Amino acid sequence: MIQHLLPRACDFARVRTRRALRILPALVAVSTLLSVPDAAAASGFGVTSRAVPDAVAARVGPLFEGSLDDGHFCTASVVRSDYGDVIATAAHCLDGLDGEDAVFAPGYRDGVAPYGLWRLTGSYIAPEWTDSEDPDDDIAFATVAPLGGAEGQNVQDVVGGFRVAVARPDRPTVTVLGYPSNREAPLRCANVTTLLSGTQRRIDCPDLSGGTSGSPWLVDGALAGVLGGYEAGGSDPDVSYSAVLGEQALELYRQAAVSTE
Repeated sequence: MIQHLLPRACDFARVRTRRALRILPALVAVSTLLSVPDAAAASGFGVTSRAVPDAVAARVGPLFEGSLDDGHFCTASVVRSDYGDVIATAAHCLDGLDGEDAVFAPGYRDGVAPYGLWRLTGSYIAPEWTDSEDPDDDIAFATVAPLGGAEGQNVQDVVGGFRVAVARPDRPTVTVLGYPSNREAPLRCANVTTLLSGTQRRIDCPDLSGGTSGSPWLVDGALAGVLGGYEAGGSDPDVSYSAVLGEQALELYRQAAVSTE
């Protein structure tokens, strides 16, 4: 089941169209939004530090359950889409969330949202997560619209968006960017990952504590997963997990990101 909160800021005919399952034209269109990263991986570092405010970090931000005064609870990132309004995060971050109050703050740092606040208008969560909280489906996508902003503005035009990776080497070097709930700026860590199982990937990076759920896992600048999955991302802040992106996740992405018009 795909959960929807509010229609996005466009006509209702478009909303109904985009809720339909994607067929061949959509499969062709989605190829322009996906990426196959290079197989070569650099040496992993395994050191967590404060992320510099660059173009990559601008696409990542915390989720707030209301305003900036209410504290943030998860991390999300902008991914490429036809309408320019899609973010990726962990399914457990969106499940049961009151979307009318939730906002995304890309590039947030030290109490300031330099690229504005974006309210969540819809969510795409796999039925396997909704029914049984299957850790292999702990990834979700949501649509956003400017909070009090101009009609027709989209977040991708403001900060850009990550491509979604459709293939990875066996041991890719991943860069994680996320917001612990007790920090007001993002942390960054890169390291070589390993497989916990055929469907779960592991990274050793210190200090990725609560609030980093949903953080993008970037391989050569493309989204290859989000922090979540096994034990909702892990019970140890020094070891984190992500579900390996499979066909279910890519289908959710197609439904959120691709227009059939």
